[in-house]
Amino acid sequence: MQIKDLSRTTGVDVETIRFYEKQSLLPAPARRENGYRVYEAVHLERLAFIRHCRALDMPLLDVKRLLGFVDASEENLGEVDVLVDQQLVRVRARLKSMRALEKQLLQLRARCSGTHDGHCGILDELVSAAHGEACACHSR
Repeated sequence: MQIKDLSRTTGVDVETIRFYEKQSLLPAPARRENGYRVYEAVHLERLAFIRHCRALDMPLLDVKRLLGFVDASEENLGEVDVLVDQQLVRVRARLKSMRALEKQLLQLRARCSGTHDGHCGILDELVSAAHGEACACHSR
């Protein structure tokens, strides 16, 4: 199949596929006489693997390491656990940050009475914060 077909089948942008090739995440495809790349089932499977890892928000460096385990059937598969554990730490940190952000937004939202009679409590808070003053969402 051609790159456009691989892209359509997997939902991965053509430029992203080329990038993955340059990063050695995808093996270089064979080429026809006219120079067009020819992708096969192995490319489709590998791209699906990469896409799944990326959906889990794994960094490309980790994806590359995981592909190394798949390719070489390395003995030290405990490193796979370490990679996933590290990803869990990153995800938990982001969740904590997102909960704090939610709390700040809720505090900001509480400044709005909903009447908007020429005055907006949310905007007042944001303007105050821009002037370096204390605001509802960031305690001083």
